[in-house]
Amino acid sequence: MCILLLSTLLSRAETIPSALKVGDLIPDVTLRTVEGTELSLRKIVAEKPAVLVFYRGGWCPFCNLHLHSLSSIRDDLTKEGVQLIAISMDQPGKLRETMQKDKLDYELLSDSDANAVKAFGISYKVDDATLARMKGFNVDLDAATGNSDHILPHPAVFVVNTKGVIGFVHVNTDFRVRLEAAKVLEAAKASKQ
Repeated sequence: MCILLLSTLLSRAETIPSALKVGDLIPDVTLRTVEGTELSLRKIVAEKPAVLVFYRGGWCPFCNLHLHSLSSIRDDLTKEGVQLIAISMDQPGKLRETMQKDKLDYELLSDSDANAVKAFGISYKVDDATLARMKGFNVDLDAATGNSDHILPHPAVFVVNTKGVIGFVHVNTDFRVRLEAAKVLEAAKASKQ
């Protein structure tokens, strides 16, 4: 049942050859909290299993809808002993804005240097035409990330155990497509079995 559920969920996602797979060990990368404190991702997940959600930034309406929908399963994840962590390219100060604006009650972490998204194999460089369109929507990627690298993640969900082994992956190159909160919860439950 567990394998069937996971394969059904995975078949809906577009695969990215460079993305980490089920069974892979997550990289030992450093992320920053809203206060700017550096944390090791492996140390965070060693405390309890985690759902890691990679999103583009608080400026992205699709990301904000997804983050808000994930709030509806946070208590269920907690009952399962699983922590919910959302990781974006936003610098720490921008994370705080997102948390307050969307009234989020789970951890947001900054990967503004793009080390995590590169190590997870889900990064891409935003081209000049897309940057110009973003500016037309008043999105300043440089201000959001605090750098001019123009690296973003493909939206992704990874479920990992306390050893840092990935039990579930969902990645999609279409930034408008996100894994439904109920499916995230199912994946977290199935990965624990």
